[in-house]
Formats: sequence, structure tokens, C-alpha cells
Amino acid sequence: MPSGLVALLDDVAMIARAAAASVDDVAVAAGKAGSKTAGVIIDDAAVTPRYVTGLDPSRELPIIGKITLGSLKNKLVFLLPAALLLSEFAPFLIIPILMLGGGFLAFEATEKIIEAITGDHHGEATLAAAETPEELEKRQVSGAVRTDLILSAEIMAITLNELTASGLVDNLWMRAGALAIVAVAVTLVVYGAVAIIVKLDDIGLHLARKEGVAKRFGKALIAFVPKLLKALSVIGTAAMLWVGGSILLHGFHELHVLDFLYEWNHDAAVAVAGDNGAGVWIMETLGAALTGLVFGFLIVQVVTRLFGHHPLHGGGEPVKDAKAAH
Repeated sequence: MPSGLVALLDDVAMIARAAAASVDDVAVAAGKAGSKTAGVIIDDAAVTPRYVTGLDPSRELPIIGKITLGSLKNKLVFLLPAALLLSEFAPFLIIPILMLGGGFLAFEATEKIIEAITGDHHGEATLAAAETPEELEKRQVSGAVRTDLILSAEIMAITLNELTASGLVDNLWMRAGALAIVAVAVTLVVYGAVAIIVKLDDIGLHLARKEGVAKRFGKALIAFVPKLLKALSVIGTAAMLWVGGSILLHGFHELHVLDFLYEWNHDAAVAVAGDNGAGVWIMETLGAALTGLVFGFLIVQVVTRLFGHHPLHGGGEPVKDAKAAH
């Protein structure tokens, strides 16, 4: 074989190995960064099922499909380019923007806790009553995609901050690849889980019509679904407080503003747990959640005085049941 061709093949092989290594690096970076978004992902999965509540069961999966496409559009068309521009030209804004998202998570979680205690659910999404099922579906999808934009922005901001701070990727295209992987993976995981959750009761009803073990399992599944949704709501709220509080504490520490809060949280955790690493992490997590609750309460007071209600939820009448719209 001519030496020139051998050299060319060697170059191709070297490029292929470098490309494979880059792909591996991007995948590893995406995995590490994506794991930091767990709290937001849980809340996203807990929030979304309410957008198909009361609608025709045959439309549940198509609606979730539309929300999924809207979520991908939010992340890949709007947020990904914005994140890349931010990382290239204004990386100093990443922490403040991340803290705004952390404050929003703390606000949302605290508002849910206040509503649960007082029984006043004015903060729930209330869309104007629709005249037709099609109009209702359109408004529900629009409301879900609007809410997703906020949660998606926080997911992308957390991912970008992790990539930037850790040095897991060192150029624009690798950052773009890692962000895109996280965006697609998170969206598929969240809305795939939501699709399964909203159809569990239908599966239970189907099995309940059979005999024997299948019937008993179907009835158990029907009874389990409401408890699952309630548990997801509680877990999602706790996760938002923890993630929101953690973001605020680390942001204050990075910006050297209210830095004593970060120090107090760490020192208190060590004082209680000593040298137990797991114990320190648990105590720091509880401290972060408490921080989220305090700041969330303050933000709720400010928002209530300014708007009188959640600015994203509006103040319209609750949506009509789809059957009533027929």
C-alpha cells in the first residue's frame, strides 16, 4: 500500500479517536452536569400531570406529546443559544441568573406550602374557561409550555454553571453538545415519566375488569395513583426548596454577598454531624431547604404585594372540565 495512503489512514484513525474521545467527554460532562438538575426534574414531573386533569383520557398522550415538543423547543431553540452566548460573552452573569432561578424555585415551593396550610389555592394555574375542548386543550398546552420555560431555563442554567465551573468542557461546541444532550435527555425522562403516570389509572381500570390477580392488581393500582401524585408533589416541593436554597447559598458565597449564610450552614452541619460525611451532607441539605423557605417566604410577600397573585398563573376562572365543554 502506498505510504501516502497509509499516512492518510493513520490521520483518519487519529481524527476518529479524537472525535470519539470528544464524544465521550461530552457525554461524561452532560451526565455530571445533568445530575445537578435532579430537584428541578422531580418538580417538573410532579407539576405536568395537572395539565391533563379533567380532560378526555384519549387526549392525554397527544397533549403530553405537544408539551414535550414545546419543551424541546424551549430548550434547544431559545435557551441553548442564549446559554452559549452567555458563556462566551458574559460568563459573569451566570451566577446571578442562576440565583434568580433559585429564588424562583424557592418562591414556588414556599407558595405551595402556604397554599397547603391555608387552603387558599389562588396560586394554581387558572386558565380562562374555554368554550370548546379544542380551545381548552390549546390553553392547557400553552400554560404547560409556559411553565416549562421557567423550569427549563433553570435546568439549562444549572447545567451551564456546572460545565463552566468544573472545566468539564473547554470549547463552545463541546458545551453546545453537552447542553443539547442534557436538554433532550431531561425532556424525554420527564415527559416519558409523566405519560406513564397519567395512564396508570387507565391501566388499572383495564386490569380491574379482568379476573383473579389482574383484577386485584388493577384495583390496587387505581388506589395507588392518587397517593403517587400526592407523594410526587411533596417530593417536588422539598426538592425545589433544597435546590433553590443551595443555589442561593452557593451564589452568595461566590459573589461574597451575605457570605456568612454559607459559612453558618456549613459550620452548623459540622457541629451537629461531626466527621460523618453523610451526616454533614444531610444537615447542609436541611439548612439549604430552610434557606430556600426563608427567602421563598420573603419573595412571596413581595410578589403578593406587587401582583396580588402569581404573575405566571393569572387570575382567571378555573378551567372547565372537558366533558362540560362538549
